[in-house]
Amino acid sequence: MEDFYKIMSDTAERITQIIINILGVEEDKIVPSANFREDLDADSLDLVELIMAFEEEFGGEISDEEAQKITTVGEAITYVDTHMR
Repeated sequence: MEDFYKIMSDTAERITQIIINILGVEEDKIVPSANFREDLDADSLDLVELIMAFEEEFGGEISDEEAQKITTVGEAITYVDTHMR
C-alpha cells in the first residue's frame, strides 16, 4: 500500500491539521481508518469542536445527524470532499 501521506489530498491535509490542533495527536496516528473515539481518544466535546472546525475551514454546515455518521478520519475526508467542496 502506498504511503497515505504521499497521496493525501488537500482536504486530507487540512483535516489532518485540524485534528492535530484540536486533539494534539501525533500525525502518524491520523490515518483514514483511525476512529476518532477509539484510536484518537476524542471525547464528545472534541467531536463537536472537530465538526465546528471542519465547517469553518471548508465553509459549510454539517447536520447533527450527519456528524454522528462521521466516526473515522476517512469518513470525514469523504464527507467534506462530497458535501462541502
